[in-house]
Amino acid sequence: MSGTPARWTDLRRFTAARVALGRVGNALPTEPHLAFQAAHAAARDAVHTPLDVPALQAALAAPSLRVQSAAPDRRTYLMRPDLGRALPAAEAARLPAHPGHMALVVCDGLSAVAVQRHAAPLLQAVLPRLPLPAAPVVIATQGRVALGDAIGAAMQAEAVAVLIGERPGLTSADSLGVYLTWQPRLGRSDAERNCISNIRPDGLPIPAAADKLLWLIGAMRRLRLTGVGLKDEQPAALPAP
Repeated sequence: MSGTPARWTDLRRFTAARVALGRVGNALPTEPHLAFQAAHAAARDAVHTPLDVPALQAALAAPSLRVQSAAPDRRTYLMRPDLGRALPAAEAARLPAHPGHMALVVCDGLSAVAVQRHAAPLLQAVLPRLPLPAAPVVIATQGRVALGDAIGAAMQAEAVAVLIGERPGLTSADSLGVYLTWQPRLGRSDAERNCISNIRPDGLPIPAAADKLLWLIGAMRRLRLTGVGLKDEQPAALPAP
């Protein structure tokens, strides 16, 4: 590192990206090499670690239901994304109708670690300020984003917000995303959703994410749509990290 220009080492104060790692001959020094291996292992663990549903239900401290997508196990879920978007008829039949309510769906997605850490605190920040009644929280395992469309349609909800573990990166194994969809139904496209991404302590903090989600919900109800027609024009600036 001693031979690295100061302008490169200075960048490490502002980013978790792998810059100014140095070298030993043609290889990385031992410390950054081991750090890379540890980050890679953490990302793999985030994908394969199962969601502890009872612990999440206890942390939510709110009425909740549990469903599973058409993917019967993790291996199938990873190989068949279409099954993670589908809700079996027997699972849909267990969901009570809540017309005019907001459906809140928590999916393990590609990082159950993110969901376990951040979903309950985010919902605790949102639920007391929600501008419309909330249906019981639905916890879905082996779920993809579009599973929220099937769940919202089964519950006859006005809108659905899907909290889901995002694909882990080598510096962000615990990143949570939220996808908001007006009048969910089968066949909705990603262009009809609004997304809030990178919710975690080193990304978008939970209070700021809660404020943004509530602002989007309010704008959604005024315009009666989500997606490309709903622009994020939240007036308040987000706090500096």
